[in-house]
Amino acid sequence: MSELDTLRTELLAAVNAAADLKALDAARVDALGKKGRITGHMKMLGGMEPEARKAQGRSLNVLKDEIAGAIEARKAALEDAALDARLAEERIDVSLPARSTPMGRIHPISQTIEEVSAIFGDMGFSVVEGPDIETDWHNFTALNFPEGHPAREMQDTFYLPPKDDGTRMVLRTHTSPVQVRTMLEQAPPIRILVPGRTYRSDWDQTHTPMFHQFEGLVIDESTHMGHLKGCLIDFCKAYFEIDDVKLNFRPSFFPFTEPSAEVDIACNKKDGQLRFGHFGDGHDDWLEILGCGMVHPNVLKNCGLDPSVHQGFAFGMGCERVAMLKYGIPDGRSFFENDVRWMAHYGFLPLDVPTLTGGLSQ
Repeated sequence: MSELDTLRTELLAAVNAAADLKALDAARVDALGKKGRITGHMKMLGGMEPEARKAQGRSLNVLKDEIAGAIEARKAALEDAALDARLAEERIDVSLPARSTPMGRIHPISQTIEEVSAIFGDMGFSVVEGPDIETDWHNFTALNFPEGHPAREMQDTFYLPPKDDGTRMVLRTHTSPVQVRTMLEQAPPIRILVPGRTYRSDWDQTHTPMFHQFEGLVIDESTHMGHLKGCLIDFCKAYFEIDDVKLNFRPSFFPFTEPSAEVDIACNKKDGQLRFGHFGDGHDDWLEILGCGMVHPNVLKNCGLDPSVHQGFAFGMGCERVAMLKYGIPDGRSFFENDVRWMAHYGFLPLDVPTLTGGLSQ
């Protein structure tokens, strides 16, 4: 047996005997490293006769390629074996009942979004979304906010730095721009619910700079104020899970609706508690929960619709506000303080999926 045959046998044996990737790398260095055995034979080629050098060089290159191929094959086999061992160790029986995680909770905001979406989804509303950064036209002008309206001022609105042409984008102050985008892109009839983040420069017990809203929009040729009232009454019955809800539609003003109304819900504040419904003994107060109205003709015109043909209603409510009312959360700022103790008290288990048939808040 020649010297190269002996070397080949020894190197292949070392590669195949490697029990892990560390041992395999050591075999690679011993064979192909700067001071490896094949490299050492390559360095001796310079002292050989031309013909012998040519033959020896060819044999060494063949051996080098063979050893490199054996190393790659062994590496793949070791990696496959390691993966199989890890999969076997981390195997999970998915047929076992789910185990609750004490620290894992669904945030009340996420739960409320699912609850409200389930209610309006059952009424035939489609859930749509839009960008958080809006143009002034989508956020104000198209919604019938005149120039100089207080809502445009810096104390209420977060403006981005001016563009080269002097115009500025804004962090949307409400989810109503999605109404505009929908009416521009979709022909009536329209029935949408728009949940999303909104931004205003405000911070106190009931206001935060970033908060969530629900916006509802219905556009067709026959919808009227009575449909709006029936829709909101049915929503409050389902959301607060009471049958004898009492709502008061109080005249108000919004630039994008006419007529406009703010909706108050009857409540009792006896013994330091806030209760809705069950008014056999009457109620002692009203609490504002949302705003609504018929879509203003100017808004329809701005979105390319003919007010003499199409009409509809819109409503909006704060997600945090209705969550605070339903679940007795006293301070809106606590939604964003990331307190694990607060989440353990007010949060929901991951499998408590709200449905109208199984119950919204388990």
